[in-house]
Amino acid sequence: MITIFIDADACPVTRDAIAVARSRSLPVVLVANQSQNLAYFAGRAGVEILQVGSGRDSADFAMVPQLAPGDLVVTADIGLAAMALSRGCRTLSPRGREYLPALIDAGLAVRHAEQRQRRAGGHTTGPAPFLDDDRQRFRESLALILTKDSRAD
Repeated sequence: MITIFIDADACPVTRDAIAVARSRSLPVVLVANQSQNLAYFAGRAGVEILQVGSGRDSADFAMVPQLAPGDLVVTADIGLAAMALSRGCRTLSPRGREYLPALIDAGLAVRHAEQRQRRAGGHTTGPAPFLDDDRQRFRESLALILTKDSRAD
């Protein structure tokens, strides 16, 4: 059975992912650092909460060992997406874009170049505002991925 792991540190689609997972009776694991208030989700059927220390990338490093091939990871972090792909997982951004193995290296290279530019004092553009269209695209993409995966079984 697929488990949906959500990088819940400031994830704008946590409730949406849980709703889609619940409609398919799939378990969800919310992984976040201690600064995130996940009390709203505590005790919900099918939802496990894994809160970790507040160190940089601590949620990512706590999540990766728990991943199994076929699981799905929801994250805006391309580094976490790359680690999840290497473990045989599907990965989806909160904007509904699936990270693909064939394109992940290019995405990591862009992230590295932008980090280098910022360290040198330059500026990069941040993400566009999160819109209702993004939320809808996420829900549709998640449902499509889960439908394809259920047909493959």
